[in-house]
Amino acid sequence: MTMFGKSSGYEYQSLSQRDSVYNDTPGLFSSHAAFTHNNYDQRGHSFDYVPKVSQNDFTDKSQGLLSWICNLIVTFLVFLVTFITFPISGWFVLKVVPNYERIVVFRLGRIRPPKGPGVVLVLPLIDQWQKVDLRTRAFSVPPCKVTTKDGGLVSVGADIQFRIWSPVMSVVAVQDLNASTRLTSQNAMMQALSKKTLREIQTERIKLGEHLGMDMNEMTKPWGLEVDRVELILEGVLREPDGGHSGPVIMPPSVPGLEGLTGPIQQLAMHFLSQAAAPQSTQAVSVSSVDGLMAAVQSVLSEQLVQQVQACYCFQITTDSGQTSSYYVDLRQGAGACGAGVPPREPDVSLCMSEQDLLAMFEGGLRPFVAYSSGRLRVQGDLNTAMKLETLIKLLKTT
Repeated sequence: MTMFGKSSGYEYQSLSQRDSVYNDTPGLFSSHAAFTHNNYDQRGHSFDYVPKVSQNDFTDKSQGLLSWICNLIVTFLVFLVTFITFPISGWFVLKVVPNYERIVVFRLGRIRPPKGPGVVLVLPLIDQWQKVDLRTRAFSVPPCKVTTKDGGLVSVGADIQFRIWSPVMSVVAVQDLNASTRLTSQNAMMQALSKKTLREIQTERIKLGEHLGMDMNEMTKPWGLEVDRVELILEGVLREPDGGHSGPVIMPPSVPGLEGLTGPIQQLAMHFLSQAAAPQSTQAVSVSSVDGLMAAVQSVLSEQLVQQVQACYCFQITTDSGQTSSYYVDLRQGAGACGAGVPPREPDVSLCMSEQDLLAMFEGGLRPFVAYSSGRLRVQGDLNTAMKLETLIKLLKTT
């Protein structure tokens, strides 16, 4: 069994119903060497009474002959009573199960194959049942402090998506699936990130999330659970590494064309893109409001600018008071247009940001790519088209 990337020396194995020394004590786990010594060939999970439950084999060979006969008699009597009292009993024994759910049934305390979807029969008195939802779920790991390999201190959280692939194992193997998954995820994340440097955490979050998901799958597989996606969220750097300053390099969560790049290649791409978006002039237009900015933009609109950009932008601006206002810059035809309200045509790109960040971006204090990388600018549409706003910003600085 692998936990946090290390082998514990133990594996889930099928166990005999009785201990070889203490006949009245069944076990749960045993090392591989012990099984090899005792010639146990059949391997399963920690269900000694149903060793092949992970393979959808629910044959229970631990039940004695007398117990099996009593079980058969009781089940037959309950079936008979249910049949005689039908259709009244039908209101209590028939359950409707949707496609995304299964019912796990324990008949006289012993596990049965999962039932559903559709109409299923649950016998009264002798059947205990529990519904299991198979749809993908998601939860957030709250930000926690992690000490990195180089002595830095970061606050990191995670968004995790998972689903249940074995309803029976999710009920039998763990008592509280949600709480156990959250605790395991948090511990695995802290263990994995403590072995990385601050620079690796900043630039390889996507790769680290994939590796963390594989490690979690190894731990949660015996629970009938599969982790689909792990996205690490770097809240902030609380302490710089002991060796020196690491630099505020934080990659955006999803930049088209950069998702597959990691490590030095990703940093190099970030460097060239940020240099491409660097301002070419130190002059800046000074405005105090978005309306004043729109007036300055109106004065520089031209057919030449429209030919260079060929795009329509919609700005959703949030003020300090929390109100949201809409503005547009239409550079699709003619000499262009701008103003407050909804654009006259469908925008190519929608940008959401605060009023202060918008003014800082057009004044030259905040570059568009840096604003997007830090999460202060949210873009809906093509990122390359959004970066064409740099042409308008440069034009404003020269006026």
